[in-house]
Amino acid sequence: GAGNRNKTKDKELAMADPSPQHVSLLDFKKSCNLAVVFKAMNVSVEDIQDALIEGNELPRLLLETILRMKPNDEEELKLRLYDGDYSQLGLAEQVMKALTDIPFAYKRISALLFMSSLQEDASSLRDSFLQLEAACGELKHRLFLKLLEAVLKTGNRLNDGTFRGGANAFKLDTLLKLSDVKGADGKTTLLHFVVQEIIRSEGVREARLAMESGRSQPSGDDLNGPVQEDGEYYSKLGLKIVSGLSSELVNAKNIAALDADALSASVLQLRRELLNAKEFLNSDMATIDENGGFHRSLVRFVEDAENETNFLLKEEKRLRSLVKKTIRYFHGNDVKDDGFSLFVIVRDFLVMLDKACKEVGASQKKAASQSRSSGSGNSASQLNPQEKQFPAVLDDHLDSSDSND
Repeated sequence: GAGNRNKTKDKELAMADPSPQHVSLLDFKKSCNLAVVFKAMNVSVEDIQDALIEGNELPRLLLETILRMKPNDEEELKLRLYDGDYSQLGLAEQVMKALTDIPFAYKRISALLFMSSLQEDASSLRDSFLQLEAACGELKHRLFLKLLEAVLKTGNRLNDGTFRGGANAFKLDTLLKLSDVKGADGKTTLLHFVVQEIIRSEGVREARLAMESGRSQPSGDDLNGPVQEDGEYYSKLGLKIVSGLSSELVNAKNIAALDADALSASVLQLRRELLNAKEFLNSDMATIDENGGFHRSLVRFVEDAENETNFLLKEEKRLRSLVKKTIRYFHGNDVKDDGFSLFVIVRDFLVMLDKACKEVGASQKKAASQSRSSGSGNSASQLNPQEKQFPAVLDDHLDSSDSND
């Protein structure tokens, strides 16, 4: 029953304690947990003393554990008043007893923790900032903008109320509604139609670029003349291009997983930790006659950390402004700052786009197979399956998209 479980738990804790016969000045579980960490990291009392006096490096986990299990007032008093045999104390008590003899021990540990973690934390923030800047640039990708143009034009021609019309009225979250607009068969979506329109023009564009650069000869036509459309060939070529858009916007997808507020808060937290370290250096440390390695290390570190945190603050401000400009580029000036939601929309749309491209590819293969078996000739002369589902758009086809690079 419950009694047996408690006995078993107490027995396990006793086994974790380095020596149950030692004098206990700390909470039993706290003493056991501290002893386990000290032994696992193979650190001695002298190692910790030297670090706090000379500024030697200690593992981040060890410093965090000591601060998290800092003795309460009652335990602190017991440690200070203990004048018995030092060897009778458990490992945790020995370490904590030694800390009571070092001025501002726990403030030193906090400073050491900041010193050990700043480089890693700052490096992570720098990486996020680089990704964020790249993500903003990726949203200006030629093919992505062409997709937006095709969506806007197609939606305006349909004029079914889903798209309000006019470039200033277009919002990126409209992209997520493309799969909601169904064709005559109730299955084909407006996204399928847009993909079909884009892949045609992208296939022609890619073939033309290949011919101009001498990379390939897509057909036996005169290379000095215009590219002659072969619907099946160019659609396959264009589908490959459009299907690769997701891999071109990888940073935008990664940023979607981040929290803008948390990113800003991380920078401010580093700044607060620096201010705490500076205050400790200029106030508490100034009251004691100590000029050991810890003091010198802290002085050098504060100077370096000042430069690092200043840089991060400026970068955070610059990139926050860049994100706002990117949002305004797509949504206009009358939109609130909602963090990285723009990138979330793009990420979700790219998932939809990948799915639509696979489905369009399958439809192409099926149509080509049926065309060959029926002997109907060039598939370019026939309506593709997506076009058949949206006949209202056909009167005003995407000729401009076909002619623009």
